[in-house]
Amino acid sequence: MKSLPFIDLSIVIAYLAGMVAVGVYFSRKNTSADQFTKASGRIPGWAIGISIYATFLSSNTFLGVPGKAFGSNWSSFVFSVSMPFAAWVATKFFIPFYRSTGEVSAYTHLEHRFGPWARTYAVICFLLTQLARMGSIFFGIALSLQALTGYPMSTIMVVVGICIVLYTVMGGMEAVIWTEVVQGVIKTIGALVILYLVVAGVSGGMPSIIEIGKTNDKFSLGTLAPDFTQASFWVILFYGFFMNLNNFGMDQNYVQRYHTTSSAKEAAGSVWLCVYLYVPVSMIFFLLGTCLFAYYQGNPELLQTIKMQVAAEKLPGGTTDAITNLAATLTPADYGDKVMPHFMVNKVPVGLLGLIIAAIMSAAMSTISSGMNASATVFSVDIYQKYIKSDLSPKQSLRLLYIATTAFGLLGMVTGIAMIGVKSVLDVWWMLSGIFAGGMLGLFLLGMISKSTKNTEALTATIIGIVVIIWMTFSTQLPDTYSHWRNPLHQNMIMVVGTLTIFLAGVLLTRLRRKEPVEKDVLLHSK
Repeated sequence: MKSLPFIDLSIVIAYLAGMVAVGVYFSRKNTSADQFTKASGRIPGWAIGISIYATFLSSNTFLGVPGKAFGSNWSSFVFSVSMPFAAWVATKFFIPFYRSTGEVSAYTHLEHRFGPWARTYAVICFLLTQLARMGSIFFGIALSLQALTGYPMSTIMVVVGICIVLYTVMGGMEAVIWTEVVQGVIKTIGALVILYLVVAGVSGGMPSIIEIGKTNDKFSLGTLAPDFTQASFWVILFYGFFMNLNNFGMDQNYVQRYHTTSSAKEAAGSVWLCVYLYVPVSMIFFLLGTCLFAYYQGNPELLQTIKMQVAAEKLPGGTTDAITNLAATLTPADYGDKVMPHFMVNKVPVGLLGLIIAAIMSAAMSTISSGMNASATVFSVDIYQKYIKSDLSPKQSLRLLYIATTAFGLLGMVTGIAMIGVKSVLDVWWMLSGIFAGGMLGLFLLGMISKSTKNTEALTATIIGIVVIIWMTFSTQLPDTYSHWRNPLHQNMIMVVGTLTIFLAGVLLTRLRRKEPVEKDVLLHSK
């Protein structure tokens, strides 16, 4: 931990002030709910593409991916490889569908197809997962910036949170998108700067890094064997496809942006621009992890400092000998997340550190601001106007969006602060929200593809899917006596199996319902 030099602090303050200034600038245009949620459909497609890219590239990616590559290999990069397949489905089917309905909420269609329960189910799942997601990103950014700046985690969250609330509330969707364009550029430059500094610190440069990476199997994309019990190539590919399809297809964060362009063609182009940007940039973060591995291989004394830090965290109050013994047993996977913050604290020169901190902030702020705007939109359209008061005046609609955006921002901040002391509770919350959200995509696909499926079949299929997801999630906790009832598949398959269960069960139940009248007619005629 160290105190942030004045020049770096000035860069960070200037960045935060600039983000708020963008919100002030666009606040003059926010005269209606349509402008606040859809920017009146006037945003160019390239800006939407960069904003979607910025939302994908969260602080979890910025800090977690290098740690993952350091601790294991590039198998998680297969998630990025799956993006073009999901983007093709989204641009061919989902975007034309949303543009034709004109509905700003991604979940209104579910009520038209299956009734109020489907819409309510999806909305509650979305809001819970968004709140948990914002909280985890607030917590993640504070954890990293505490090491870089020396300020308390709660202080970091409050300062960053207030800035996000200000520009998101004042500027609406237009401010969210244009700040994300800036943030997307800043975080990409930040990643390239860190990569350059790490490569420059390795004796022999990139050729030496590649050699060390090959020797330690760091470039592996996982086994190609059809094994679904471990994180194989196919498990990550299927998981990535379904998760990205969920993002592009029914996550309000992304669906809302499809309405901000002037045409379906521009909206589709924005999705492809996101893919063209995200896939190579995510590769840079994996390469960064491998470069850090090579750097610390050549500087084992620095690695020992990280190991001792992690061991001390695992043994709070432990003796020096106990901590030292534990440190000797740690593997790269145990301390991978610590290496990038350690490198930045000790090796990034004054001036550049401010830029890197701004990049980390950008990675968090872009995801949180879009989550706030999307959550407020869903709350306004799918909850308040649906169940409380439908006939709102333009001024009342706008005021409701202001209040809801502020509330979700503050709730996300409070959730992040709560993580400092009660992380285990929020881990359970993440798990539960994931359980129920896992069925959203299956239900949505059922409604779009199986046109003849009705309310009863959809509800039954959703219940079946949720039961399967709960079993797959919790069966690993069963005692050895019931080990044969445990889920044998890798945890990433829960999303895949849950989605397919709801969709296929709904299709099967629909076909069985169709056969019933035919069978009854046959019985009547035979009598």
